[in-house]
Amino acid sequence: MRGRGMRTAVFRVVVLVVLVLVWEAATRVAGSAFFPPPSTIVLRMHALWFSGPPGTLFLTDAAIGNILPSLGRMALGFAGGALAGAVLGLALGLSARVYDYLDGVLQFLRAIPPPALVTVFLVLFGFGLRMQLAFIMFSIVWPVLLNAADGARSVEPLHLQTSQVFRLSRGERIFRVILPSALPKMFAGLRLALSLSLIVMVFSELLPGTTNGIGFQLTDAYATFDLPAMWAGIVLLGVLGYLLNELFLVVERRVLGWHHAAQQLVG
Repeated sequence: MRGRGMRTAVFRVVVLVVLVLVWEAATRVAGSAFFPPPSTIVLRMHALWFSGPPGTLFLTDAAIGNILPSLGRMALGFAGGALAGAVLGLALGLSARVYDYLDGVLQFLRAIPPPALVTVFLVLFGFGLRMQLAFIMFSIVWPVLLNAADGARSVEPLHLQTSQVFRLSRGERIFRVILPSALPKMFAGLRLALSLSLIVMVFSELLPGTTNGIGFQLTDAYATFDLPAMWAGIVLLGVLGYLLNELFLVVERRVLGWHHAAQQLVG
């Protein structure tokens, strides 16, 4: 297993290096100002964000003033939306009747594109941090809520019957039987919500009234025709998305280790 994992990691690195080299060659041959080569983008990223003093972990003032606030907004919005989605989803999943009553409303709200509600959020919360956090939370709550509800509804009947035989209280049934059974689907929803939170975080920073953040820097770079800086922001978002996803997978493997082990035994 370790050997196969090492080969997979090496193959991924090789594919990435080849794609970057092809990108570099293609952009240099094209010679378009709108598509700078990766080497130029990396140099711009270093100058913008990672050329600071060792005391700030080599982060520049621009990185501290834009990247860190963006990650803070994303973390707060993700935490609030994930918590609300998990609690509401479990509550709905525990009652088949309530779920059937509200399923149509939930599907309707989930289908509304979050950008279409920007005006509503601006009216309710105004410009600034409150609107951005509310926008992120509303956008990501649905995959967590629906997956948590589905997970709570799909608990094995035998597990519930066993809990009744052992006379577990309602709270014990929730935390010892229903929640562990729902966790795999909840984590699937959380993974979708994590990637979505990065997207809507950037979108919220593109709106008027924003004074910092990665999205704000993208807008500023576009307005000043600083295309390497614009591409640097795009590449940074891709790197952040990849790193956050890998970190999430590490957490998921630790929390759901028992689940993966059981699947291997069944397989």
